[in-house]
Amino acid sequence: MGANATTESGGDMDVRTNSEYLEFLAKRLDEFSRTFEEFMTHHVENSGFGAMAVGIAPAVLPKDSADKARVQVLTDELNRLAGALMDLSSVTNVRLVVQGVGVLDPFVNWQRMLEPKPLLDAPVLRGLCLQGAGRLEGLQAKAEALSSPTIEPSLLHPLVWAAAQRLWNDGHLRPAVAASAEAVSGQMKQLTDRNNASDTSLWQQAFAIADPQEGKPRLRWPGDSGDQDVKTMQAGLLSFAPGVNMVIRNPATHVAEDFTEQDGIEQLATLSVLAKFVDRCVVVSVDGATASEAEQVSPQPAVEPSQVMTRENG
Repeated sequence: MGANATTESGGDMDVRTNSEYLEFLAKRLDEFSRTFEEFMTHHVENSGFGAMAVGIAPAVLPKDSADKARVQVLTDELNRLAGALMDLSSVTNVRLVVQGVGVLDPFVNWQRMLEPKPLLDAPVLRGLCLQGAGRLEGLQAKAEALSSPTIEPSLLHPLVWAAAQRLWNDGHLRPAVAASAEAVSGQMKQLTDRNNASDTSLWQQAFAIADPQEGKPRLRWPGDSGDQDVKTMQAGLLSFAPGVNMVIRNPATHVAEDFTEQDGIEQLATLSVLAKFVDRCVVVSVDGATASEAEQVSPQPAVEPSQVMTRENG
């Protein structure tokens, strides 16, 4: 088996650059080495002074005092671990070339030392285990250096992940995104104390450039309303928030089509960004700011009417 493995989605995964899989191999190899050393406490190497029929008899022989039941347990465990290490030889290029036989995977074929005319012995296997561990260490360092940033779902905005977590973990990715989008919309509705229009319209009205009206408070980016950066953020939110609702919440709720984990995590991240922006906004009502925010909010609109045009329902 080569170093490339095929994933369920049909793509190729280069296991030499996959940190998780390299770590898995390193742990299994460590278990294999430790189990083999215990296995050898019940055996003796057929080498050196007093060895019999070297090259013909097995390279490893059981001791007269060996615990046969324990030896069988250790043999089974070594075979299990050898199966788990099926990629190790190809990933690390640690192989054994045997004259007349060819290239041998020493980990999968470890038992060949117990057979007549053995193809490897204990010292060779120990050395190859050490070499494999070293190469895995180097590959892991390289993989970490080449790794790209990842999004950890549990670190998204708490509102987003709390709504999505159960559905997401059960494999219901699209409903998880829809639930998170509803939660973020609910955040806006609670702040503005409104639920009398469609979500897209409510987002448009929440960030509208017009002064607040009776029953229609606004969300304002904090800061001096005359500051260009504040104006830019307000204008951006006026487009961004309704847009997120239209391109993420609406399809997740109403459109049935292929939906991958990557699609889902990207959309949850976008909802998380919106929720964090809303967290930072302040509420401005028709009679000024809410009591808790009166000192930090100007009742003036943050964006000049000529800069952004929008149609407000109601």
